[in-house]
Amino acid sequence: MEFLRGVYAFMQVSRSSVSHVKIDSPVFRLHTNATVILLITFSIAVTTRQYVGNPIDCVHTRDIPEDVLNTYCWIHSTYTVVDAFMKKQGSEVPFPGVHNSQGRGPLTIKHTKYYQWVAFTLFFQAILFYTPRWLWKSWEGGKIHALIMDLDIGICSEAEKKQKKKLLLDYLWENLRYHNWWAYRYYVCELLALINVIGQMFLMNRFFDGEFMTFGLDVIDYMETDQEDRMDPMIYIFPRMTKCTFFKYGSSGEVEKHDAICILPLNVVNEKIYIFLWFWFILLTFLTMLTLIYRVVIIFSPRMRVYLFRMRFRLVRRDAIEIIVRRSKMGDWFLLYLLGENIDTVIFRDVVQDLANRLGHNQHHRVPGLKGEIQDA
Repeated sequence: MEFLRGVYAFMQVSRSSVSHVKIDSPVFRLHTNATVILLITFSIAVTTRQYVGNPIDCVHTRDIPEDVLNTYCWIHSTYTVVDAFMKKQGSEVPFPGVHNSQGRGPLTIKHTKYYQWVAFTLFFQAILFYTPRWLWKSWEGGKIHALIMDLDIGICSEAEKKQKKKLLLDYLWENLRYHNWWAYRYYVCELLALINVIGQMFLMNRFFDGEFMTFGLDVIDYMETDQEDRMDPMIYIFPRMTKCTFFKYGSSGEVEKHDAICILPLNVVNEKIYIFLWFWFILLTFLTMLTLIYRVVIIFSPRMRVYLFRMRFRLVRRDAIEIIVRRSKMGDWFLLYLLGENIDTVIFRDVVQDLANRLGHNQHHRVPGLKGEIQDA
């Protein structure tokens, strides 16, 4: 568990002093925080198991040094016989996928080449998942952190609180209707997160020679049927026992063939990691699609913005929300929503009410349109 504590400490330090500021949605944080921590943890776990102990143990009967054979089979990959996965273990074959490769008729050989790359691939995936957050943090520019001015605490003198509220209100008034592009940039980052998780499904499918895309469904199907009549998809993709062929010169100069059986204990860890990642990525894809549909509704339905704002911030009066949505744009709504996530609820209520009062008494920011109707973004 020590490496888990190390990963957690690293993530806490990397988030620095502004870690309490929310600048994105919970689903986006699942992509850029939770998934990154999971992937780095899995990468460290595989690396630890790979370099502490033997990631591969090959059985041999001739004069070949054990470390030489293990290293050779680890580097040059091992293989299984596809036809042997359906044979009965203990009577027809010693283990699923292990069989005489010189039998009658053509045999389908499946090479297992991925295992030495798993740790690096998991770390690369973590970088890809963090990229949308890095991009959004660059575009966001610390705006939310600068605007809240420690108003999230709410414990300060009345004079200081009044001054900070006035500064925030002045910024919102002077920059009203100029935040659309800023909000759309965040929506682009959410779209990139969706593209990334779908792309990673295809990446892992290519990594496992086209066997990963339906991996979770195959495992569920295998668990619900008679297991004696079906091939275990986890053993098929992550075989525990494989074969390896080693060639060397004999004492007379002839090439000798040495056939070895190799045990891959690391694949017991790999199968658990990737079955979890399959379901996790499917869940992320589903939640992110719902989030993007939610964003589209927000963009095209000002009335939905009023409803969502009212549902989230109960202390704010509905008429104040309607005035702000009518006289502002979608980007202003998004900025106010993020501010409400970070500022003390009572202070936020006062700021929104003061902004609505100013908009109600001043027509400087009035959006042309039908009187009394909430305007489009």
